[in-house]
Amino acid sequence: MWRLIYIFIIFPILAAAQEPTSVSLLIASPGVEIYELEGHVGLRIKQGQRDMTVNWGVFDFNAPHFVYRFVKGETDYMCAVCSTQYFLMDYRRQGRGVTEIPLNLSPDQADKLIRLVANNLRPENATYRYNYVKDNCSTRPIKLIEQAVGSPIEWGATVPRDFIAGLSTSPACDQQTRSVDAPAREMSFRSVMRHYHRHYPWYQFGIDLALGAGIDYPISTEELSFAPVIVPSLLDGARYKNGQPVVVQPITQVVTPTEKSTTHPTPWFLTPMAAGCYLLALIIAFTIRDLRRRKVTRWLDSALFLVIGLAGCLITFLVFVSVHEATSPNYLLFWLNPLALIPAALIWLKSCKNAVLCYHFLNFALIFIMCVAWPALGQGFNVAFIPFILADVTRSCSYIYVTRCPRKRPIPKH
Repeated sequence: MWRLIYIFIIFPILAAAQEPTSVSLLIASPGVEIYELEGHVGLRIKQGQRDMTVNWGVFDFNAPHFVYRFVKGETDYMCAVCSTQYFLMDYRRQGRGVTEIPLNLSPDQADKLIRLVANNLRPENATYRYNYVKDNCSTRPIKLIEQAVGSPIEWGATVPRDFIAGLSTSPACDQQTRSVDAPAREMSFRSVMRHYHRHYPWYQFGIDLALGAGIDYPISTEELSFAPVIVPSLLDGARYKNGQPVVVQPITQVVTPTEKSTTHPTPWFLTPMAAGCYLLALIIAFTIRDLRRRKVTRWLDSALFLVIGLAGCLITFLVFVSVHEATSPNYLLFWLNPLALIPAALIWLKSCKNAVLCYHFLNFALIFIMCVAWPALGQGFNVAFIPFILADVTRSCSYIYVTRCPRKRPIPKH
């Protein structure tokens, strides 16, 4: 298949270098699927009667061991090409908008870019190791443009006002005139994700669990371009090193978004915070009951710490086995770690009572250390963690109290 694409699409374009060429970026608006929340980028190349769009966001769910490789950080994406007509038709069908940004390239630069793209599409180069924030469908075409021009882009645009308002809490900033460099210093990959995932709190909850401090450092303006939907704003006013603008006006919307592509907020009562509060209320109710009767509800502790232990196994895998650079370090290991499987299993054995008790003392100490040290650890914190952590600590304290302070038996009267 790749050879056919190369022969019937790429070769004719390379052979027609004398024909006028125009190159533009196609920015798709966000969709409703989790992998569509930050939009998508395609590189459109028009040369004579040929009009194609290249994108670096193709992946195959049916590839062997896809889920395991994805978790491990060995996710392979592909560079693919199709007719621009079909590319736009697909987004029109989804109800997602597409904005076209014409690029200011000389004939020589456009020709070099086409050759770079052609090299990317060669069968031996088409598959690449995808990185969610460093090497994706948005960063790839931008780097090729910089290679074709021979210099990095000097970003000089402004970030959308609603974007700044959602990410920056600094009262000293003027949200209408502020340059992109200022908010970029206050942004991290995580804060950008939170902005675009705000209608999907469970998705962000999972990201905040799985990804550690590696996505929490202040990012540069160039690094902001990992999110496709912010690229048009970043390119507004951007220039090449020779002073020429990157974008040729006008920027046009070639596909108008429809209502069906709009994401709707998750109801408050179905958010992670609400679920955590429900769990905490249940834990408190059972804990009060246990304290009154001086007896541990073993099935409750077994279920709770089983879930915590399994989550800890996943985070441990991501930290020590996965090659995702953003998963380590993850200081949530103080709270979510495989040791929680100890009380989940041993609470049913009377002979292991001391082992379970030691775990709960250790668990309380680790969570206390994490809470005290967290501001200095440099890792983002999801407030929805709070009720889950409180539920964990409540059961540890309950077990310690019930075990160490049994009910006093009344002294018989003679």
